[in-house]
Amino acid sequence: MAAEFTADEHKRLAPFFTNLDRSTFGLKLPEEVAGALFSRYSRSTKSLRRTFLDEFLGDPALGLSDLLGGQTDPVGDSAALKKARAFYERVLVGYGDDSVAQLGGAHLACENISNVAVKLLEDARIGIAPLEKSTRYVRFDHKDAAGNYLFYREPKIMTSRHRDTYVDVMNLLFDTYSRQMEPMLEHVAKSLPIEQLEVRDPSSGKSLTYNDAKKDDRLRRWAETAYRATVRAHACDVLRSYLPAATLTNVGMFGVGQAFEYLLSKFYSHPLSEAKELAAAMHTDLNQLIPSFVKRAQFNDYLAGTAVSARTVADAVLTVAPAKSAEPVTLIDHDDQAEEKTIAAILYSHVRHPLAQLREVAGAMSQEQRRKILEDYFAKRRHRRDKLSRAFENVYYTFDILGNLGLYRDLHRHRILTQERQDFTTVHGYDTPREIEEAGFKREFDRCMNRAAELYEQIYRDLPSEAQYVVPFAYKIRWYMKMNLREALHMVELRTMPQGHPDYRFICQEMWRRIQEVHPALSECGKFIDWKKYRLGRLESEMRTEFKKSAMEKEE
Repeated sequence: MAAEFTADEHKRLAPFFTNLDRSTFGLKLPEEVAGALFSRYSRSTKSLRRTFLDEFLGDPALGLSDLLGGQTDPVGDSAALKKARAFYERVLVGYGDDSVAQLGGAHLACENISNVAVKLLEDARIGIAPLEKSTRYVRFDHKDAAGNYLFYREPKIMTSRHRDTYVDVMNLLFDTYSRQMEPMLEHVAKSLPIEQLEVRDPSSGKSLTYNDAKKDDRLRRWAETAYRATVRAHACDVLRSYLPAATLTNVGMFGVGQAFEYLLSKFYSHPLSEAKELAAAMHTDLNQLIPSFVKRAQFNDYLAGTAVSARTVADAVLTVAPAKSAEPVTLIDHDDQAEEKTIAAILYSHVRHPLAQLREVAGAMSQEQRRKILEDYFAKRRHRRDKLSRAFENVYYTFDILGNLGLYRDLHRHRILTQERQDFTTVHGYDTPREIEEAGFKREFDRCMNRAAELYEQIYRDLPSEAQYVVPFAYKIRWYMKMNLREALHMVELRTMPQGHPDYRFICQEMWRRIQEVHPALSECGKFIDWKKYRLGRLESEMRTEFKKSAMEKEE
């Protein structure tokens, strides 16, 4: 890895990171600073350490230089720290009290890893909080110092007969993404010019045309800056369809010790080479931050063995071809007596009766009585941040979803549910963004998708797990999501907001339609689901951001 920092920069950065020359490293920073740094980093093309050096270290308001206090290490290796680690080792390792490992955590950054590896990291639902580089705010047409596009050179593929074809197809996808970026930016701007847009004054809420906004210099600047950001985001949204799962990205994480220990064991036991390499890299730097918590992390026979057994069973029992289904959302199962369960749970914490009796009472109510109780409950919600109570966690739904890899990356972030995906594949076909056709790029798009599918099939015969790296974001994959009504409402109201990507907005709208079909009274809770379609839905959000930035600048 080429040296990124000068000798002086190296000296300034060294106290705050576990290393300065590897792609995986830990942060030795106050947690508030680390959180802000990860947030900024997710929208930047810079590395995390460069972002920290350029935008944080020299900021006198943060006082990071004072934090050093003349020491060479802000975390230090004091006697008190040694005693604390010794205590944790006695309790955690000696007595096996796993709950102690939830009391300490670490910030970790993993840079230049594939989207395949990122999804494995983000599978960790409990105790890990990841934030990944955005495909919406960051362009992926950059090359490294050697002039190579940033995609993962999977070791088994690179030493196989598929090496040259793999590199050629990856370069084709990135070349096409890069070549079409400027024309797509022009197409988006031309198809919806700023003069035709209605903007909203963030301070008054009043709707204005752009020509009206131009009369106020401040509003004009907000509108134009927001419009440019929205056009860029929209173009990136469209063209990310070309990006393969091998695309290198960055992810920042905060995790508690217990979660990191399990994550490392899971990665050590995974069949992909990248997962094993990443486990070793993470373990090295976590040993500098929370060594006691990750001491037991190692290859796990159970995790590896059950995965192999499941594949063996699948090969033996599934002798028929997969059923042909193009439905984007299928409701596989749902709770019976959903209204009775919910109403009994609403009453439960306010009475002294057993749950079974309350369900009997709710079951004896008329349909109209139950509907009235629910309507009164829902009427009190003022906005989507007014959450339903835990009573609504008693009703469950299981959805089988077929959607493109790009939208999966966003819906995958939701944690309070059960979800499992199948391997990335090209067998289910791909989605073609409308703008690709409108801009005249469909023939080239189809050629790229077909080349990727041909390569996938070739590699799959020899290396089925590794073939996933070839799959572009446009291709559809299958996954299921099992969630309760409370989480379903949270996800659907959040993901149908105007600034959301059209692909996942559609999937979430379809999920709620299935809920409406089976539980019409309960589905009335979805007061803030947005059913509209938008061309540049991010514009108002970007306007509010510009307004907030301007307000902060005024205060300073």
